[in-house]
Amino acid sequence: MTTTTIATIDTATALAALQGAAKKAGEMQLAMSIAVTDAAGQLKAFLRMDGASLISLQIAQDKAYTSSATGLPTHLWHDYIKEDAPLLHGIVHTPRFIVFGGGFPIKEGGQVVGAIGLSGGHYSQDMECARAALAAIGAAE
Repeated sequence: MTTTTIATIDTATALAALQGAAKKAGEMQLAMSIAVTDAAGQLKAFLRMDGASLISLQIAQDKAYTSSATGLPTHLWHDYIKEDAPLLHGIVHTPRFIVFGGGFPIKEGGQVVGAIGLSGGHYSQDMECARAALAAIGAAE
């Protein structure tokens, strides 16, 4: 039998990412839902800031899931599929697949170890807060 070891984000790093994102959201006076997933796209840490909308809970988790599963930031998907009719009309029906900004993979040594997803502002604001989370844990965009 052959097995492999998959690196995944640890709890301390997931919480530091949450804190970095929440700090930026607070500075921007935004109430966000913030989700961090592990390498498999499973929820590792979550924060719903006071006043964050109910719909933002699942969207934040789905953005993180999309980035974990694909290894790409969610904002790249729209441009990737917009001129490809089969993808444009097909992949968007994949459960939990998000094609607008606010989700970023978290990589270590080029390998996806987790992801972060935010929802609660305009997607450009979600992206700004996600970038703050990456900076807080020393992860590259």
